[in-house]
Amino acid sequence: MRYAIRDKRQLTANLMLLGAALAWGSTFVPCKIATASLGTFFFNGLRFLLGGLFVLAMTGRRLRGLSRREVGGGALVGFVLFAGAAFQQAGLAFTTAGKAGFITGLYVVLVPLLLTLFWRQRSGWNAWAASLLASVGLFLLSAEGRLSLAPGDGLVLVSAALYALHVILIDRLVGQTEPLRLAVMQYLACGLYSLALGLTLESPSWEALRPVGWTVLYTAVFSIVVGYTLQMLGQRDAPPTVAAVILSLESVFAALFGGLCLGERLAPAQWVGGGLMLVGMVLAQVPVRRPVGLRPLSRPAYRASPAQMLPSSGNADSRVERRKSLSD
Repeated sequence: MRYAIRDKRQLTANLMLLGAALAWGSTFVPCKIATASLGTFFFNGLRFLLGGLFVLAMTGRRLRGLSRREVGGGALVGFVLFAGAAFQQAGLAFTTAGKAGFITGLYVVLVPLLLTLFWRQRSGWNAWAASLLASVGLFLLSAEGRLSLAPGDGLVLVSAALYALHVILIDRLVGQTEPLRLAVMQYLACGLYSLALGLTLESPSWEALRPVGWTVLYTAVFSIVVGYTLQMLGQRDAPPTVAAVILSLESVFAALFGGLCLGERLAPAQWVGGGLMLVGMVLAQVPVRRPVGLRPLSRPAYRASPAQMLPSSGNADSRVERRKSLSD
């Protein structure tokens, strides 16, 4: 019975991560439209702050029980998220969007590599195979099998490492915090970092915001509120390597939405790439036996009940019980 419950939790987590990838992929079109009128940092600042306010409104009084770990952890992962977007944008000025998409997607390989090098947590053969398949798929999907080095490729590779670090940090924090409170802190921190840099470097025009204001609202809801919140909740029960493979399907959904909304057509190599990524996602779910002597991937120490995950006004007794659960 315990294994059935565990399998059900993992299936739910995988579906949440798949939903996050779908939500992020659907924002490809509005993001592309917004870049023609708004600076990257100003746009990111607005949508992250707006998304944070949306989640803040839903969580209500539960934020009164914020712990130092949730505030500090949110500020940390928010900064990593902001830095990843900043390096990616800097690299895009010196390389193509296709290559940038492929290099950024390399975080599916960097996640197990970083876990092995710095956290001494080795992933199974299927996780490595799934990561490599997803990387090849991303290469075919984003660059159509053609790759030449450009000056900005190194900057984009730094952003991929930061995104891999973000997945790992979320894996560590969701087991010791309440995911929605951590999510709010991440959104607000990333939004403030981005908006401060946007107001300093980009000299945004509020008149330019009016015709593309809907893109800010759409991406705030689907990319921030839906996408990143589902990532937080899904990573409670999904190992970071598996999570990275599933989340990398964002590129597949982005290509599909680009074809539907912008008339962009996929070449045969790109369809093959999308198929390889799907195979990688399935392979990542294959159960493997952990070798003796290796540390298992982290598992959450804190788990909110379904009732706790819903927005509520809360009361003093319930907040005391939640604080006790965190301290146990």
